[in-house]
Order: sequence, then structure tokens, then C-alpha cells
Amino acid sequence: MILDEIIVRLEKFQERLLFLLPKNYRPFFSTIPDTKNMMIVGPRGTGKTTFLLKNLKERNALYISVDNPIVSTVPLFDLVEAVFLKGYDGVFIDEIHFANNWSVHLKGIYDVFPDKTIWVSDSSSVILQRGVSDLSRRFPIIHMPLLSLREYIYLTTGRLFPVINPFEYDFKDVKTIVSEINVLKHYYKYLDYGFRPIFLEDINMYENKLLKIIEKSIQADVLFLIPQLRENHLRILNTIVGYLAISKIPRLVINSLCREFGIGKDKLYQLINALEAVNVIRIIRKEKDFKLNSIGSKIFLYDPGTYKIFNGEIGNVREAYVAALFSEAGKDVYASKTEEHGDFVIDNILIEVGGKNKKRKNADFVLRDDIEVPVKNSIPLWLIGFQY
Repeated sequence: MILDEIIVRLEKFQERLLFLLPKNYRPFFSTIPDTKNMMIVGPRGTGKTTFLLKNLKERNALYISVDNPIVSTVPLFDLVEAVFLKGYDGVFIDEIHFANNWSVHLKGIYDVFPDKTIWVSDSSSVILQRGVSDLSRRFPIIHMPLLSLREYIYLTTGRLFPVINPFEYDFKDVKTIVSEINVLKHYYKYLDYGFRPIFLEDINMYENKLLKIIEKSIQADVLFLIPQLRENHLRILNTIVGYLAISKIPRLVINSLCREFGIGKDKLYQLINALEAVNVIRIIRKEKDFKLNSIGSKIFLYDPGTYKIFNGEIGNVREAYVAALFSEAGKDVYASKTEEHGDFVIDNILIEVGGKNKKRKNADFVLRDDIEVPVKNSIPLWLIGFQY
């Protein structure tokens, strides 16, 4: 298939995708700086493609998804060159790591067409970082986080409330939210299916789509990190996810898993780290834990909504939510040195997580999910969902 024919087909695909764009976009989009070149990374299903598509017209750009079979038939550089010769001012390249020698092609595109807009996206920052050590200055990396509770409420009600620091809040902002919406009702729905805007497509298919995202992350993305992946390794990866989903304690017993699957510790650590790299799990380590083969003090599923599919423990859901929302907001999240004192250390603040009767222990704050407004050192869990 010649380049001109591919471009015509890409234009048709693009028009169909533009027709399917949602009416409202997640507020996080407005915080992304308007730059000529950028790399957008983040979990699958968080809106990276939507962000690219919504900016196409004003940039006179063409959308290219590299995992499209017709794109893989030609070198990426040749295709982009042909696009620019057609009169386009930019290209938005999705799932770029699927292209052969993508970093070489991207560098060539940047060098030969310095006046053009080049935005690229991918689901794994680790995969991109392996190929862009010399491109990071030219392509600022933007992380697309999981949907926040604040964004979820906007997408479902049209109400956009201010960003709130849960440790330094203005009570007037809290009072406004509580008086205008049933925030706990939204919070509990959000925990079930609100961490990715894919719920807007069909809420009844959300669980199915989330499982498909996890499956693709394991079977497609991990392969780029571990090319020699075997069928037995895939079973181990799925077992780890399943175990974490139903376990009462968010930890893995390394020796037990090694015996069960007949593999060495080094290989198991490699598989676990790959799951973290492709945004399937989230490892929370203790501060200054620099050990090479460390699986941290706590391991959560990356998307807290995954626990509902497997009827997971509510305690794990709460802690996964706290770890996710603070991490996605750019905070440093560590496991507490001793659990007798608290659960997490976040920006040097010791916190405990639980229900309304949870004791504070030695923590600076207790985050509770059954209270509506903050009282002294007790902060409602919903409030940390308003950080972005």
C-alpha cells in the first residue's frame, strides 16, 4: 500500500474518531502546557487519545495510531514525511512504541521538520524513557493521571469545584461541595468505576473494558520490557494480579510464588517490576528503600476500581485509593516505617487510613471514608480526590 493511500485511510479513521468524541473533557486537559513537541504517557483508558483528537483541528495535524496494522507496513519516518508533504502542520502519534526503531525515527522527524508540531503518546513511561534519553529535552513528558474524584463529578454532573489540598483546605470550599452535591454518594460510585473516563462510553461495560485494559497491558506492553516472555510468565503475571485482587493483605510472598511456579527470585522480581512499569500494579516502598530487588512494603492494583470486580477487601480499596490519588497528584508516597504508627508517609506527613471509627495511632491525620466533613485531624477520604 503506497503512502498516499495510507494517509487517505488515516484521514477517514480520524473523521470517525472525531465524530465519537465526548461532549465534555476531563479538566486535567486544561492544565497541559501548549508546547510544539510533547510526550504524553499514562495508563490506558485515561484519555490520552481523546486529548490528541480534541487538539487536531486547531493544529492542522493528522492522528496516527501506530498499532493500526496499515501503519506498520511502512517506516514511521516515511509516513510522517508524506503527511507533511500533504500540507499538514503536525502529527499526533499514538502508541508510538509499536513502531520499529521508534526512537530513531522520532529523532529523525524532529531534526528534519523542526517547524512542525509533533505530539506522541504511549501507555508506559518506562518504555518511552528507554528510547528517549537524548530526546527528553526536546519532548517534555506529560503524565496523564487516573481520573480524580473532582473530575469524575464534573463529567457526571457538570459541576466543577476548586482544587483542594486536603491538608491545607479552606473550609468554605468543603462546605460548598457538601451543601451542593451528595459527595459521599459520588465518592462510592467513583470507587467502583470512576478512575478512567471509559465509564462514559457504557457504564455497564466498564468492568469488561477494565479487564481488557489489564489484559492488553500484560500481553502487549510487558512484552516490550521482557521480549523473552513465555507462556508460563504470562500465567505468573495474571496470578499476581488475581492474588492482589483478593488478598486480605497487599503483599506478595516471594518464596512461595517461586516454589509454586518453579522460577528464580530474579525472574519473579523482573515480572513484578514489569507490572509496575505498565501501570497494572502500584508498589509503595519505605523511604530510602533503594534495594535493587525490592517489592516494597505494600503492593496495590494500580486502578482501585479493579478490586470491585473481584470483591476485594475494603481496606485494600481504601489504601489503594489513597496511594493512587496522592501519587497521581505528584506527591511522594511511602509506606510507614512501622504500621503501629500509621499507614503512609506523604510529603513527610504520617497518615492512617480507615473507616469512621479508625483510631489515629501516632499519625498526624486519619483519612476516613464514612465521614462527610473534616473534624480536627480526621479528614474525609473523598477530599483527597480534589487535588487535581
